[in-house]
Amino acid sequence: MVVPRLVVAAPSSGSGKTTVATGLMAALRARGLRVSPHKVGPDYIDPGYHALACGRPGRNLDPWLTGEETVAPLFLHGATGCDIAVVEGVMGLFDGRGDTGFASTAHVARLLDAPVVLVVDAARQSRSVAAVVHGFATFDPAVRLGGVVLNRVGSDRHEEVCRAALAECGVPVLGAIRRDDAVATPSRHLGLIPAAERATDAAAAVTRLGDLVTRSCDLDALVRLAATAPPLHTEPWDPARALPEPASSRPSLADAGRPHGAEAREGEVVARPVVAVAGGAAFTFGYAEHVELLRAAGAEVAVFDPLRDEALPEGTGAIVIGGGFPEMYAAELAGNAPLLRQVAAFDGPIVAECAGLLYLCEDLDGSRMAGRIPARARMTENLTLGYREAVAVRPSLLTEEGQRFRGHEFHRTAVDSGEPPLFRWAEGGADGFGGPLLTASYLHLHWAGRPELAQRLVSSSRSPSALR
Repeated sequence: MVVPRLVVAAPSSGSGKTTVATGLMAALRARGLRVSPHKVGPDYIDPGYHALACGRPGRNLDPWLTGEETVAPLFLHGATGCDIAVVEGVMGLFDGRGDTGFASTAHVARLLDAPVVLVVDAARQSRSVAAVVHGFATFDPAVRLGGVVLNRVGSDRHEEVCRAALAECGVPVLGAIRRDDAVATPSRHLGLIPAAERATDAAAAVTRLGDLVTRSCDLDALVRLAATAPPLHTEPWDPARALPEPASSRPSLADAGRPHGAEAREGEVVARPVVAVAGGAAFTFGYAEHVELLRAAGAEVAVFDPLRDEALPEGTGAIVIGGGFPEMYAAELAGNAPLLRQVAAFDGPIVAECAGLLYLCEDLDGSRMAGRIPARARMTENLTLGYREAVAVRPSLLTEEGQRFRGHEFHRTAVDSGEPPLFRWAEGGADGFGGPLLTASYLHLHWAGRPELAQRLVSSSRSPSALR
């Protein structure tokens, strides 16, 4: 399958990858191209801006979370029907898990056989830019550096000197972006403020980035470079085929009152189980593939906003509460007492990750939460960030004792409880709460790497008593 594609990388974080990648997506879409947006790693925030730029979901590509063999199929799934794909990298080009290059931007570029555009912050240097680029171009011969975009260029003369130096090392300059504080994206304790929290301001910011890249970069050259990517000889990922058993062999859907697998009576209309997924400004972290897997497993997915909706969606048979920033909205969440009471009384399965875990606690920084787990949550000064290899030390809704999971943590909160943990990290530490109808922890999982989790949740929503 042929998909023109580029990977936008940098020597380090803070070089301007998101500015260039998001602006390039918006600029190409403004040209009338259908652009597929992707992000290396477990980042949830950048894909929100990518989605605004492209008008389609931003998707993550992460060999650690989903396995190397799934990266190209997931890429093709997202890029189906598109004219070009732009993949934004993470951290520095060769920075991977721990002291390895695994799950780095370079790793993903190799898996996709995609040319790399290196965004270099030219501030406070001139000819030295060429030395930096030369090192990145030669460090790994399997990574093809197709060109450079200079960022934070100070003047015409500055640009001229940088271009001349790069000409000496044979790397084409595909753009030069001047310093412009007007395009800065506001941030806080976990990075950029998610696009979903900025309403129309985020859309305007993305438009400005697109205009900036159009003015500053050679779009024709970038498109030509993307077209040099060879075909990918694999099939697009498909959520229905990814499930452990084919749809035809799965039991017929049943309502919550019928035991799992019972036959529908003749003439009976069988409803799809409703899985309520938290959304809105406080719960913005989630992978598009999770919803696709839930639907493929037979669920009807209904999004609800814990800040505004006073009741769960009608017929809710299971709840998923993903990541986000409940700490920024603790008072507002606490003020929605009707929904908190309903979640507290809900007797079906619940899956909660990070922000969802906080929402299920007794309180968050003194603001009352749902109280589904015996714990209190609080903000701290410490950032907990990194990939985790987790072992489930006891069974829960989605886990069996001894099962291993690959996930990541990303938070500045802590949860205080005397309960035994659900997971232990191979790297040290423990976390989580579990039961027959509950899996809740700080661990973020990508279900494309464990599609059976979606199936197990949907099956349990049909007959909660089966897991009691």
